[in-house]
Amino acid sequence: MCVIANNIANVNTDGFKKSRAILEQGRHNRVRVDIRHIDTPGPCIYEWSQGRMTERELSNVNLAEEIPQLMITQRCYEANLRMIKTQSEILGKIIDIKS
Repeated sequence: MCVIANNIANVNTDGFKKSRAILEQGRHNRVRVDIRHIDTPGPCIYEWSQGRMTERELSNVNLAEEIPQLMITQRCYEANLRMIKTQSEILGKIIDIKS
C-alpha cells in the first residue's frame, strides 16, 4: 500500500519512475516483498520557453492502474484482518471448552 501511495503522490513529478511491490514466497513459507522500480519512460511534452523548444518527460505513473491496485490491496488487508479475528475467536472458544 505504501508503494502505491508513493506512486500516486508523485504522479505529477517530472521524470518520476513508479515502483511495484511483488509478493513472493520466501523461506519457511513466509511472504517476501520485493520492490521493483519500473523504468519505462513517461510521456514527453514539448514546451516553448526562452525562444526555444524544450522536451520534458513526465511521470510514468498511470492513475488508471494505481487506483484499482489500491482497492485490491485494501480488500486483501480487510480479508487478513477478518481471518485473524476469526482465528482469535476460535482459539477463545477452544480455551473455554478446555477449561
